[in-house]
Amino acid sequence: MPTTKPRHAVTETPEVAAALEVAARRWPEDRDRPARLLRHLIEEGRRSVAPSVETRAAARREAARRLSGKYEGMFGPSYLDDLRGEWPE
Repeated sequence: MPTTKPRHAVTETPEVAAALEVAARRWPEDRDRPARLLRHLIEEGRRSVAPSVETRAAARREAARRLSGKYEGMFGPSYLDDLRGEWPE
């Protein structure tokens, strides 16, 4: 079917075949439509993975917030110039 959306090829490896078998039991109305079964599996995977991705991102933001400004003033205004002055020419 013509489309302007990107397409993705999926080879039916043993793992994909096993996933399709499970999906056919979960969505029997689409048993003979592997593309629909794959879409179901992809959507279920997204719902399963999304919360952990959001949780990790929130944890990183919280860590950055906690550390923000913690080391302020640790190095004086000429620190980089002094450090670079020690480098060989």
